Amino acid sequence: MSLPVLLVFSPLRWDFVHQRPQQLLSRLAGRWQVLYVEEPVVAPAGSAPRLSIHERGPALSVLVPNLPAGDDDHAAAGVATLHALIAGHLRTIDAAAAPRVAWLYTPRWLALARTLQPDALVYDCLDRPGARADARQLDDEAALLREATLVLTAGPTLYEALHERHPQVVCLPSAVDAAHFAAAQLRRGCTHDQHALRLQGGLPSPRLGYFGVIDERIDFELIDLLATSRPDWTVLMAGPVTLRDPSQLPQRRNLHWLGLQPYARLPYLLADWDLCLVPFAQGDATRYINPTKTLEYMAGDKPVVSTAVPDVMALYGDAVAIAATADQFVRQCAALLGERPVARCRRAIEMLNIVSMHSWDRSADSVHGLLMHALSPPAPRVADRVRAAGLQSPSVSATAA
Repeated sequence: MSLPVLLVFSPLRWDFVHQRPQQLLSRLAGRWQVLYVEEPVVAPAGSAPRLSIHERGPALSVLVPNLPAGDDDHAAAGVATLHALIAGHLRTIDAAAAPRVAWLYTPRWLALARTLQPDALVYDCLDRPGARADARQLDDEAALLREATLVLTAGPTLYEALHERHPQVVCLPSAVDAAHFAAAQLRRGCTHDQHALRLQGGLPSPRLGYFGVIDERIDFELIDLLATSRPDWTVLMAGPVTLRDPSQLPQRRNLHWLGLQPYARLPYLLADWDLCLVPFAQGDATRYINPTKTLEYMAGDKPVVSTAVPDVMALYGDAVAIAATADQFVRQCAALLGERPVARCRRAIEMLNIVSMHSWDRSADSVHGLLMHALSPPAPRVADRVRAAGLQSPSVSATAA
């Protein structure tokens, strides 16, 4: 018997930064045939639309539509082309296969998902349209919330924003693969260890580090202040720079931009840091985020300083130092670097407790259960069952008596 199909539409490239989609979906693969559909790329001039297929594990395929330049993949013609490509691939898996569940990370793919007639529709909401969103974005989100079978939110702030707009909203906070980041699991001398040593081994301590996407959500003024106010600290920023000209990044002698690093290398970078940073700017772009790196830092047993990100405060505030201003951020860093052993031990226990409650394995098990429930036919109402059996309902019988 073939696996049920989980057809995922995402704006995030699978082979970019290893985040929530990769963590959850790789664990669901095997129980589901996961087909991860990325944003289209431009096909070579003169070539016909096609689907590039990349196997990323058993029962896990990444599908990349190749469309001619100028095609609008969200216009009717583009949706029809994408439907033909994906439906054709489904037929190669199993002639009778149909996408049991369509899983959307963005409302923009709703029109395409509709054409594939899934048995259930899931919206895994990682963020919401901001204050600058146009009417189409807001309409797309409203339509998806009306039609979704199940809505997942990446944190409590998103849950509070959406739970009154849909009858089945589940808060599924980001989690962590604790073993991946645990210092005890490191293999000293391996390729990733050697590469991490080349990147930062000669830099002085204390080392304050961040890993993740470097985009408009980062408070670059804060990073610059951190480096300039304490020239004896080494500030390390590991991750791809997007939506910003890399030449415009702050440049200081003790500030180092390490670029995109593979997920397997992050624990080796982390192991030689003294303090970890969650340096997000305050505002519309970060109101709903729940940074997965916070738990990853804690799994590596590193103290963390964060700006006042609502989900970080709500979920991890007892273990993470929170700073409301840039000056306070610097002071919190200094305080944690000088923390007394007893206080450090208490913090480590609190971090361990938090990490133990947020496992990607358990999250994937929960999602699997939710998906199976979403596919189950609804139980008929009592009155319907009574009528189907040719009987009177209890209330009618009591009245007649």
